[in-house]
Amino acid sequence: MLEALSNLFSLVLDPIYGLTGNWWTTILLFTLVIKIVLLPLSLWVQKNSIRMVQIMPQVNRLKTRYFGDNETIGEEQTKLYKENHYHPLLSLIPLAVQILILFGLVDVVRGITNSGQPGTEFLGLVPVTDGGLSWIMPPLAGLSALVLGLAQNHINPLQREQSKAEQFSTNGLSVVLSLVLGVFVAAGMAFYWICSNVLAIGVQLACNLIVNPNNYIDREEVDATRQELDSLKNLGGKTAWWKPNPLARREKRDYKRFFNIVGKHIVFYSEGSGFYKYFKGAIEYLLEKSDLIIHYVTNDPDDQIFKIAEDNPRIFPYYTSEKRAITMFMKMEADVVVLTLPDLDNYYMKRSYVKKDVEYVYMFHHTTSVNMISPEGCYDHYDTMLCTGPHQVAELRAIEEHRHTPEKKLIEAGYDLIDQEIRDYEAREGEGNARPTILIAPSWQEDNILDSCFDDLVEPLLGKGYRIIVRPHPEYLKRFRPRWDALKQRYQHVDEEELFFEKDFSTNDSILSSDVLVTDWSSISSEFCFTTLKPVVFVDTPAKVNNPNWREYGCDATDLTLRNEVGVAIEPSELRERVGEVVDEMLAGKDEWRERIAEVREHFFYNLGHGGEVAGAYLLETILDKQAEREAAA
Repeated sequence: MLEALSNLFSLVLDPIYGLTGNWWTTILLFTLVIKIVLLPLSLWVQKNSIRMVQIMPQVNRLKTRYFGDNETIGEEQTKLYKENHYHPLLSLIPLAVQILILFGLVDVVRGITNSGQPGTEFLGLVPVTDGGLSWIMPPLAGLSALVLGLAQNHINPLQREQSKAEQFSTNGLSVVLSLVLGVFVAAGMAFYWICSNVLAIGVQLACNLIVNPNNYIDREEVDATRQELDSLKNLGGKTAWWKPNPLARREKRDYKRFFNIVGKHIVFYSEGSGFYKYFKGAIEYLLEKSDLIIHYVTNDPDDQIFKIAEDNPRIFPYYTSEKRAITMFMKMEADVVVLTLPDLDNYYMKRSYVKKDVEYVYMFHHTTSVNMISPEGCYDHYDTMLCTGPHQVAELRAIEEHRHTPEKKLIEAGYDLIDQEIRDYEAREGEGNARPTILIAPSWQEDNILDSCFDDLVEPLLGKGYRIIVRPHPEYLKRFRPRWDALKQRYQHVDEEELFFEKDFSTNDSILSSDVLVTDWSSISSEFCFTTLKPVVFVDTPAKVNNPNWREYGCDATDLTLRNEVGVAIEPSELRERVGEVVDEMLAGKDEWRERIAEVREHFFYNLGHGGEVAGAYLLETILDKQAEREAAA
C-alpha cells in the first residue's frame, strides 16, 4: 500500500518539479495540491464540528443536570451524539491521513536523494542520525504546529469553544508530535509537515467561507450554559491541583456509607453547623416518638451534629462538600428530604432522578415575607412547606395563583427556633443589665445601616448612659471586612463599656440581653421582639427586595406591615433628631410594648411553643403513609 502511495505521489511530484526545478518548491506545491484534493474531507469535518457546537448547550445542560455522575453523563451524551449524527472521532481522520501521506513520502524522498542531483542531499538528512544543519527542522516543525494551534483557537468552530485547558492540551499534543516527527524523519518529510501545518490555516479559513459557523451557532446560548457549568465546577473555590484535600477520604467514606444504606426514610440536609437549630425540634420529636434512623447530611466537617450523634446512635451524620452533595441529591433515595435551602431544582441542588416520589419539605429559617424577600420561583419545586404563620400561607397561595404553579402542601407548623429562644429567655429573665442596652444589628445588603447612616445613628446615643452593642451580619464580615475594620477604627476612642463591636456570634446573648434593637431589614427583628417582647427601631434604608414583581401578587409583604406593629420606623435623614427620643420612649413604655408585641406574637405564629412537635408529627405521619402505600402495593 505504501509503495502504491509512493508511486502515486511521484506521478504528482515529478511534473511539478519539471515546472519549478526546485524540490523545496515542489514539496510546497505538492502539499497545496493535497490540501485541495482533501478539501471535501475538511468540509465534512467542518460540518461535524459545527454540529458539535450546536449541541454543546445540551451537553453542558446534561453535565449540569447530572453533575458528578460520569456514568449517566456518558450514556446521555452518547444518545445525544447519535440523535444529532455527531461523530466524535471524525476530527482525527485528517490527522491519520496526513500521517499516512507522510509514510508514503518516505520512498519518494529517498529516491530524490539517491538520484544524486545537486542540492538534494539535505532533503534526506535525519536529525537523530545525521545531525548537523538538519536539526533546524524539529523546531520549525514545532513552531508551525504552535502557529496552527493558536490560529485554530480563534477560527476553528469547535476548538474556539474549548476551555483554555483543553486548547492548551490540544495544541501541546500537536507541538510535541511535530517536534518528534522533526527529529525522526528526513528533512524533506519534515518540510512537508511544516507546509501542511501552515496551509491548514488557509484551509480552515476557506471552510469558514464555504460553511460559515456563525449561520448555525448560537454563541450566547453556548456561553450561558458553559458559565452555569463552570459555576458548578468552581463551587467551594478553586484549589491547586497538586494540593491534597485533607477531607477527601472522609467525604468519600461518608458518601459510600450513605448509599450503602437501603430504605432511608428521612434525610435532613444542612449547609452548615448553624442550621441544626431549625431542625432541632422536629428531630427530637422523631427520636422520641419513633424508631426512625435520622440521616443528616452536612457541608460542614465540624458540624455540631457529629457531636450530637455520639450521644444518639439513631442519628447518622454524613459530611459532603457542596460539589459531592449535588450528585448525592440527584441519586437520592428516601421517603422525605427536609431542607432550609431555597431554589431546589433551579440551580445546583436537584430533585432526585432515581426516585421520583421523594417528598421535599422546606423548613423555614425565617419568619417573615416569602414574596418580597424571596427570589421569584425559589419554592416552586418543593412539595411541602412547613409554614411559621398565617402570613406565609397567604403569601404562598397568592404566589401560586399569580404564577399558575401547582399547589403545595402548606403545613401550619409554627417556628421551633422561636419556641426554643422563648424558653431560653424565660429561663434567664430577671438578669437585668447595669444600664439600658441598645443592640444595632443590621442586614448586609448594600446601603445597610453600617454603610449609610451609622454616624447619624450612634452619635446621638453616645453619652446618654446607654451601652451600645454593634452586631454585624456574618455575611457582612465575609464580604466587606475592610469596611468593618475602618468603622471600628473610627470609634476606637470610645470606651467598650459604652460602644462595643461584637466579635463572637456563636451565642445569642447580646440579642437576649438587649432592651432595644435597631436594625434595617434584617430578620433578626422578629427573632428579637417575639422572643423578648421588646420593641425595635427600624431604619428605613432602601428595602431588601429580591423579587421586583412581588406587588403583582396582590398581597402585602410581612416585612413592611410588621414594622409599625412591633416598633417604630425612622427615615435615615431623621435619625439625629428622632432616634434618642424614640429610644427613651421605648424604654419608658416597655410594659405597653410588651403587651402589644405579645398580642401580635399570638396571631403571628402557628402552634406557639409547639412548632417542633407539629413539624415532627407531620414528617412522621408522611413517612408512615408512604410505608402503608408500599405495603398496600406489595
